Amino acid sequence: MTALGVSLLRGAVTSPFKRAGGPGATLPTGRAVLPAAPAAPAPLAAYRTLCGFTDPETLPLTYPHVLGFPLAMRLMTERSFPLPVLGLVHTWIEITAHRPPRPEDRLELTVYATELTPHRRGTEVTMVTEARCAGETVWESRSGYLSRHGASGATGGTAARSRGAIVRAGAPAVAAEAAPPDAPTAGAGLPAVAEWRLPGDLGRRYGAVSGDRNPIHLHPLTARLFGFPRHLAHGMWTVARCLAEAETGAGPGTGTGTRPGTGTGAGAGTETGAKDRARIRSVRAEFKAPVLLPATVTYAAAGDAFLLRGGDRVHLTGTVVRER
Repeated sequence: MTALGVSLLRGAVTSPFKRAGGPGATLPTGRAVLPAAPAAPAPLAAYRTLCGFTDPETLPLTYPHVLGFPLAMRLMTERSFPLPVLGLVHTWIEITAHRPPRPEDRLELTVYATELTPHRRGTEVTMVTEARCAGETVWESRSGYLSRHGASGATGGTAARSRGAIVRAGAPAVAAEAAPPDAPTAGAGLPAVAEWRLPGDLGRRYGAVSGDRNPIHLHPLTARLFGFPRHLAHGMWTVARCLAEAETGAGPGTGTGTRPGTGTGAGAGTETGAKDRARIRSVRAEFKAPVLLPATVTYAAAGDAFLLRGGDRVHLTGTVVRER
């Protein structure tokens, strides 16, 4: 937590001196490493509860990303990093578990930057997080962060890098999670599965369990300083909550939820046969628009696809791959 706070301060100081999209920009080659250690039980339990994960035998698919978040922030706020961290937009994330990490695993985390890519709205960088156990890579994530700027760094109508279908779900503490305004909303017609009412303190609660105490997530007043009308839910909470629902159908106590056909109660409801679902091996999610708190959102899903929407506005879309 202390290291993350130092990175945030450094990012605030260095960002005004960086110019995204300049010619000849390169990524630093350094890697940040967190020595091997098991997950701390109390923070892990708090994270599970807030996000709705119920399997005690494995780490939530998103949790190693949370553990590696301070490392990513350290790299992105270094002087040699070419993009200003203030204003970075988290646009997509993909996670793959080569085998399900367990809470007792002594995971060594490595984070590095790769693929500085011209984008039609600026420049996008890909950050990679890898988790190894006894030398074996058991888990990895890739995230895209967009620095928006003028046409000098753009390449035309679409992003330069073509992204494959999944095996591909944080958001740096100084970034908002939202795609450009004209981002496509594929999957918007998926059937509703559950409705969640998100309380106004959700950002503070998630910040406490994840370490991401970005001002845009904590309070309406601090969010307005960055141009938002209200504070936002963390994009990584929305991904985690959707995955928890996709895995078990059970919900956390973040508010009141309604599942079609089951009535209303604490959490998001339950589903018969949820325990029999195949474990999710990988996920790719794309952030479309931020969730302003408090909010009522709908989780919709069919087959391997899911999304989160509020009214007609799609906040998040994603696909999963399950174990066979």
